[in-house]
Amino acid sequence: MAVDKKDARPGKAPKKESQPLIIAKTPAEEQRLKLERLMRNPDKPASIPEKPKEWNPRAPPEFVRDVMGSSAGAGSGEFHVYRHLRRREYQRQDFLERISDKQKLDEEYIEKVKENQKAAEERTAKRRKKREKLKQKKLMAKKAKMESQKEGGSEEKSSSSASEEEEQEDDAEVPSFIMGKR
Repeated sequence: MAVDKKDARPGKAPKKESQPLIIAKTPAEEQRLKLERLMRNPDKPASIPEKPKEWNPRAPPEFVRDVMGSSAGAGSGEFHVYRHLRRREYQRQDFLERISDKQKLDEEYIEKVKENQKAAEERTAKRRKKREKLKQKKLMAKKAKMESQKEGGSEEKSSSSASEEEEQEDDAEVPSFIMGKR
């Protein structure tokens, strides 16, 4: 039995078997390879990156001492300072506009959700009222039928068979559609 001299050193751990190099050709394949690598050792914690923080512009200065412009009389080096201040201010204004637009969209979305919920509740209430009306109608029809049977003299049926008959009538409702027929 031949043993490599590199592996025979005392105090060194034996080398792991090298995995064959696989080059992913599609993003799906790349994702599959990453998952396989993670699942080889499920006890090892996987790092989940945090969401990057949103960029915030620097707050405008409380008091500006050196008020300058790009007009005549300014030194040649002052124009670049002015340009950077102007760019920073434009970025800040853009940022504030984006935030206000986002808040406006969020408010519109919340308003739309409330309107949809209200409309759904109204439809549900209308349908509930309709179902209750049908129940009352059926109940009145059953009572009328029972009274007509009692007047007819057929009191032979027991109360248990009458309740069974009511259940059968409920089960034997006429379907609103028939499947398989045209």
